[in-house]
Amino acid sequence: MVRTILITGCSSGIGRDAALTMRDRGWRVFAACRRATDCDGLHALGLESPRIDYEDPQSIEAGLGEVLESTGGRLDALFNNGAYAIPGLVEDLPTDALRTIFEANVFGWHDLTRRVIPVMRRAGSGRIVQNSSVLGFAAAPWRGAYNATKFAVEGLTDTLRMELRGTGIDAILIEPGPITSRFRANARAQFERWIDWRGAARRTEYEAMMGRLYEDRTARFELPPAAVTRALIHAVEARHPRARYRVTVPTTLAMILKRAAPTRMVDRIVSNS
Repeated sequence: MVRTILITGCSSGIGRDAALTMRDRGWRVFAACRRATDCDGLHALGLESPRIDYEDPQSIEAGLGEVLESTGGRLDALFNNGAYAIPGLVEDLPTDALRTIFEANVFGWHDLTRRVIPVMRRAGSGRIVQNSSVLGFAAAPWRGAYNATKFAVEGLTDTLRMELRGTGIDAILIEPGPITSRFRANARAQFERWIDWRGAARRTEYEAMMGRLYEDRTARFELPPAAVTRALIHAVEARHPRARYRVTVPTTLAMILKRAAPTRMVDRIVSNS
């Protein structure tokens, strides 16, 4: 029987690479996108592409329904991947912005995951893989909204993993560091939408930060999306998957620092990096 996987956020970057690679490995891939035009582009590549927008509960229901109708009610793996950031200081982050990003990065994931669990329970097996981040366990300044959503994903997934023991369903985290994608470009759009940096008390600090936000520079230790896909392959194909897959050197270093160094020292190191 051909294994099936639903991957979200497939318009570019990690999701797109994962979808194409898993297809080439013989999986039946449902590569979801938020915009219908992006779904059309993936259809042209021969992929099945339902529209799923995490901020639109109706699209989650309809998109998953389309998948299950096509598979006869079976789904072997789910890769929650689509997410974005809102750069800016926490003190300048409107509460409505925080509500919006939680809808996209947490609540939508939770909605889709809850809908998938009964499907996998009936089959007696399944893999739920969450694309978290190094920022899901090691916060960094200027990234408060994204930090908060990824910390939430980590907490929910750790709890889910324990609660699903004995069901045949595994809940797994992937924690990437810097990965080549459109992530920075998407973050710029959110920054411009929500952050009134010109009226901020710390405007000069924003001015100093603009170069990093608006220049498409390759980050130190940045890896291509295929690095995350390799972790996904192990997560969904290994007989005994890990609870966590740490991708990139910064993720490993951050975990070592969190375990070995005092919190104030970690704060200084991260704030100056």
